Amino acid sequence: MTDPEEGEEEPRREGIAGGPATGSEGETRAQPMRAFVLHPDIRTERSRRLPELRLAEAVALAAALPEMEIVGQEVVRLPRAQPGLLFGTGKVAELKTRFEALEVGLVLVDGPVSPVQQRNLEKEWGVKLLDRTGLILEIFADRARTREGVLQVELAALSYQRTRLVRAWTHLERQRGGFGFVGGPGETQIEADRRAIDEQVIRIRRQLDKVVKTRELHRASRRKVPFPIVALVGYTNAGKSTLFNRMTGAEVLAKDMLFATLDPTMRGVTLPSGRKIILSDTVGFISDLPTQLVAAFRATLEEVLEADLILHVRDISHPETAEQAADVAEILQSLGVRAATPQFEVWNKLDLVQGTMHEQLVVQAARSESTFALSALTGEGLAELLEAVSAAFDEERTERSLTLGFAEGRRRAWLHAEGVVTAEDETEDGHRIDVRWTARQEKRYREL
Repeated sequence: MTDPEEGEEEPRREGIAGGPATGSEGETRAQPMRAFVLHPDIRTERSRRLPELRLAEAVALAAALPEMEIVGQEVVRLPRAQPGLLFGTGKVAELKTRFEALEVGLVLVDGPVSPVQQRNLEKEWGVKLLDRTGLILEIFADRARTREGVLQVELAALSYQRTRLVRAWTHLERQRGGFGFVGGPGETQIEADRRAIDEQVIRIRRQLDKVVKTRELHRASRRKVPFPIVALVGYTNAGKSTLFNRMTGAEVLAKDMLFATLDPTMRGVTLPSGRKIILSDTVGFISDLPTQLVAAFRATLEEVLEADLILHVRDISHPETAEQAADVAEILQSLGVRAATPQFEVWNKLDLVQGTMHEQLVVQAARSESTFALSALTGEGLAELLEAVSAAFDEERTERSLTLGFAEGRRRAWLHAEGVVTAEDETEDGHRIDVRWTARQEKRYREL
């Protein structure tokens, strides 16, 4: 799994659900698998999402894999998670009957499933089982195209699989080693498998280090060019790639599908004002993004850290657009995106909103200098966004230190919404806030 120049083979991606994943021409694809999607709605675990919408998202994730045939879906409400089977024994028996009738071969559980629960459920139901992390890893393995993307997915998959070795049944409990009369009984198979995975992880990380160094050289070269970088971020299927294509004239894959594109793409764009920028399209985010993927794709996502302006693309037609925006904000914060980096909110898919709601969104967006309602598909509202992006780099910004009393919550909220806060401390008299803003933003603030 090291660099081919060192005499070792290229990384090979295997589908977590069983059988090889789709890859380059000549690879074998597994036969379509009949899958059933379950969303455990556990009463003791609070979520800001409606369980029915979480189930719909899980079904959309499963449908993103071409070898999946979704034959059923259900929200399973539980008072609490059972340590051994996740579900109660009665529900397990009921589901087993349904799975047999539908000839289900794969069960997708939209949530975390422990290795013990996975092993027990697979034994009870006689099917393969994937939890949410495994499903997302499977999609990423199917979609990664660049060498870096393949390596990152494989690293994440190995980190995940290392914790699941308990599911490989009893052969992992057998011991192997010497004759038994010199040393101990030897290592168990599970220990040997873990050691093999650890060695593979080290080799992949060594390869990724080379790729990261190359990417850093590219970043250093871009820093010498006086073109600002604008990064598109957002929830998966928010329309980032469609907007990227509309702004650049590129032909990046853009489909109504979760995680349609994974690998980052950068293009030069000349704005109507004549200013040139570099536009970067990044991988979409999703709630409960596996920690293995966040770690593995950190080098790719670090492109956002280099951005001079971030365009947060939202699917404004989605019923949980606010919750999706909150998930994106959390991931950006975990990546270490600076508070001082300017951000615009792009309310995309306006063409899917009809009637008075359409007009209300346009009016609401117009009230903020950092919010734009548009349709990347039709081009409606795009001109205003391009003008604002150009103006963002033309306007001079100044730094100020403000002191707001505790009763001035509206002003404080406005400053945060505009993305001009660089630092904030709480004092006995209120909030001491450092801002970096344009003259227009300062004027609007004084008018509040």
